[in-house]
Amino acid sequence: MTESAKRITLAARPNGEPKPSDFKIESYAVPTPKDGEVLLRTIWLSLDPYMRGRMSDGPSYAQPVPIGGVMEGGTVSEVIASHNPGFKVGDVVLSHAGWQTHAVSDGKGLRKIDPSAGPVSTAIGVLGMPGMTAYTGLLDIGKPQPGETVVVAAASGAVGSAVGQIAKIKGARAVGIAGGKAKCDYVKNELGFDECLDHRDPDLAAKLKEACPKGIDVYFENVGGHVFEAVFPRLNAFARIPVCGLIAGYNATEAEVPKWAGSMMRAVLTKRLTFRGFIVSDFAARHGDFLRDMSQWLREGKLKHREFVTEGLDSAPAAFMGLLKGANFGKQLVRVGPDKA
Repeated sequence: MTESAKRITLAARPNGEPKPSDFKIESYAVPTPKDGEVLLRTIWLSLDPYMRGRMSDGPSYAQPVPIGGVMEGGTVSEVIASHNPGFKVGDVVLSHAGWQTHAVSDGKGLRKIDPSAGPVSTAIGVLGMPGMTAYTGLLDIGKPQPGETVVVAAASGAVGSAVGQIAKIKGARAVGIAGGKAKCDYVKNELGFDECLDHRDPDLAAKLKEACPKGIDVYFENVGGHVFEAVFPRLNAFARIPVCGLIAGYNATEAEVPKWAGSMMRAVLTKRLTFRGFIVSDFAARHGDFLRDMSQWLREGKLKHREFVTEGLDSAPAAFMGLLKGANFGKQLVRVGPDKA
């Protein structure tokens, strides 16, 4: 094929916050699939905080994106050519094509999406990796019980918004922490959290004490930084802390050991706290349960979600840089191509 495609590659490893020059937009010829392969056209690209880690070459649970390599990312794609009997032209699939308009796949790892089940964008949102992160982290590690208090940071985001709503479904109190009045109002009034606090409030610690008079039983950690510092003293004995992200420190240029690390470890011991870091793939065996429950809650109106969409692949770098600063309001998506579904 002679049609032109587009991709965004990693031009340089960021030192601190990513900047536009760390990305490179390239054109290339749309590839032709070989026997056993399919050609994918990207419809939706998911942008997620974990991608910041892939831009660095430090030790991690996954290999970094190489310099010159296509930026990594989950996608919803349409099969536009197929030499693979498992897929036909027009199929919409969940894929991992990354930041590019077209990609070739041998079919491994692709999962067909039923467009009649709902917007296909949810496959990389509430019914995809972010939703499953919330579901498994909260239920398998946090294990909220009726009447307990669950606190979640970044409560208006793709993961945090689901965490709080699942906590409510399970009979717990849900207290969110988000950035700004508009996000806090959305979390409390639209999503049904019991309370939502602004992390920019200089009195966050005092407000958190008021919002959680019986302490905190589960803290879903995906931010770190000063939010964690405010939450930690309020943790009850035997509190559970699922740790899925620490976005406040993703752009840090050097590791810091907080002065209160010693007192934190003392509290971990005396309060018998459970901290567990996790990656969503740890719970792959729960995928069927996740889809069953989350789909049902969506149909019943118990679970709401919000998407924050930018248009065109070229918008991805700026949208990603904004994501790391909390500029998004909901699940950050890039509409790369037409959504015919």
